[in-house]
Amino acid sequence: MNPLQTITQPIQQEFDNFVSLFNNTLSHSDGLLESVLSHIRKQGGKRMRPILLMLMAKNYGAVTEVTQYAAVGLELLHTASLVHDDVVDESEERRGQASVNAEYNNKVAVLVGDYILSTALLNVSKTGNLRIVEYLSELGRTLAAGEILQLSNIQNQEFSEDVYYQIIKNKTAALFEACAAIGALSVGADEKAVKKAGEFGQNLGIMFQIRDDIFDYFDSKDIGKPTGNDMAEGKLTLPVIYALNASHYESMLTLAKKVKAGTINTDEIAVLVDFTKQKGGIEYAEKRMQDYRSLCMTYIESNVREPQIAASLSAYVDYIIKRIN
Repeated sequence: MNPLQTITQPIQQEFDNFVSLFNNTLSHSDGLLESVLSHIRKQGGKRMRPILLMLMAKNYGAVTEVTQYAAVGLELLHTASLVHDDVVDESEERRGQASVNAEYNNKVAVLVGDYILSTALLNVSKTGNLRIVEYLSELGRTLAAGEILQLSNIQNQEFSEDVYYQIIKNKTAALFEACAAIGALSVGADEKAVKKAGEFGQNLGIMFQIRDDIFDYFDSKDIGKPTGNDMAEGKLTLPVIYALNASHYESMLTLAKKVKAGTINTDEIAVLVDFTKQKGGIEYAEKRMQDYRSLCMTYIESNVREPQIAASLSAYVDYIIKRIN
């Protein structure tokens, strides 16, 4: 059994139902709109966030129609944010395929992103749960604030781990936090349980983003983005931030400032990537992932009673750390 099968085993039927509901929701009869939505559906993904939401619901009760609508709403919000992010970042690829803005154009991408966002709100309203609606609405604000913080950080001449974590907590980690918390909310868990679930989700999300950032320092066609792409987009992530602050090489600090200024070239990015590896940036980032793994395992040991759910969530944690794309 592969890791994803282990993870989804307790919710396999519910997950299959989710996939059908999601694909039906992300469809339209209009020619151009359906063409774009079909393009997005083909990009697929592993649906790690709705899987987390349903596992958390199963931990505190049973997956219900409320859970399913919440999962669809959250995955649609995530999808809309990716479409908009690709426009902001001028990205040409998403999961190894052409991004919507590259395949069509920015106008179409922005409008389709807006359409998907509205569809997310429509689905989450079907839960009939005001707390879930509020949670998802606040998530949308948090994601946008995280993007703006990331853009403003480009002008910041310091290379701060604190700012790095603040950005990813407002972006990737916020989505995982919301999935875990809303999963618990969807089955009537109390506020204390919802809070703990959200903290677990946030720790998962931080791990997920650190792993994603490590990918950027290695060549792999499986990842779906070129090596050094983050730096080409003006982003400095945890491995290079650590290397810069631990070594204080003036020449490397100069290159890092060129990353933020958007004036760095491909050869200079390669130099900065090599420097990061030589100065222990990858090892440091991997150690930080293990720290967050420990926090996640503590949650599972203390808050998950059903052995099969505990095994799935443990496999989920390890999959995030060990994944190759």
